[in-house]
Amino acid sequence: MAFGAESTTDEVLDGVNLSGKRALVTGVSAGLGVETARTLAAHGATVIGAARDLNKARRAAEVVGKDATNGGSLELVELDLASLDSVRDCADALNAAGTPFDLVVANAGVMAPPFGKTKDGFETQFGTNHIGHFVLVNRIAPLMKPGARLVTLSSVGHRYADVDLDDPNFERSAYDPMQAYGRSKTANILFAVEFDRRHKPRGVRATAVHPGGIRTELGRHRAPGDIQRVIDTINVRLPPGSPPFKFKTVPQGAATSVWAGVVAPPGEVGGQYCEDCHVADVMVGDVWGGVRAFALDPARAKALWARSEEMVGEKF
Repeated sequence: MAFGAESTTDEVLDGVNLSGKRALVTGVSAGLGVETARTLAAHGATVIGAARDLNKARRAAEVVGKDATNGGSLELVELDLASLDSVRDCADALNAAGTPFDLVVANAGVMAPPFGKTKDGFETQFGTNHIGHFVLVNRIAPLMKPGARLVTLSSVGHRYADVDLDDPNFERSAYDPMQAYGRSKTANILFAVEFDRRHKPRGVRATAVHPGGIRTELGRHRAPGDIQRVIDTINVRLPPGSPPFKFKTVPQGAATSVWAGVVAPPGEVGGQYCEDCHVADVMVGDVWGGVRAFALDPARAKALWARSEEMVGEKF
């Protein structure tokens, strides 16, 4: 069955039994993370949900327990992606438990906050969206068994900027919130590209996804008029004859994550960038959708990996 922009998580997983499968989903205190965990548990998966604020996650995740069937469940673990101590503690706990994963969804993130730094001194968006997940996923990679998949949540916002390996923390350049967001989302794609290359020989694949435009807490730092200006800009850049942009529901937004992580053929999505439940085309020019070639560049992916290892002081 073909899925598209309006497909929901439950439509994508219709008839899929995930009993006995284990998934790790980051960012389960709101929005896409909660919905991703809900639909996986509703189809029988054991979900480990990671969140910075466990009290908030418990409240948000009540729906997960209500919908869980066929042995599906949710267990919460603490994870602050803006603190490498927290990231390493979380990974150590998961490794100590030793139970393998079939799916890891690197879902958590921040978007366009004022300039700030993580506890380790990285620019907030690059440090949280990329560096935190880079360390977490690499540390638990041995738990990802053959056939497992990694899904990193990127964004069409990657089009705003390639990564800057010489000045990742805006120490020598003026901070722009959306440029910083673009850098971090490009990094999410490049990480998936290089992780896929490294782990493909043992049957573990990785892909990046754009969930679509959704009204979630992610946009809380945008000014009141920003959203409408973005919508107007998108409509101008859509291909001729396209329907006007409209926001997705949260179940529609999380659909591409579960499609890429569970349903799509691994060889189709491995090392790719997906949107609207399909592999996106490489696009050039001032158009809205698709993926930019710099985000899939294997040499760039290797360079980001090496720079990231240097920044965190670990080799993977």
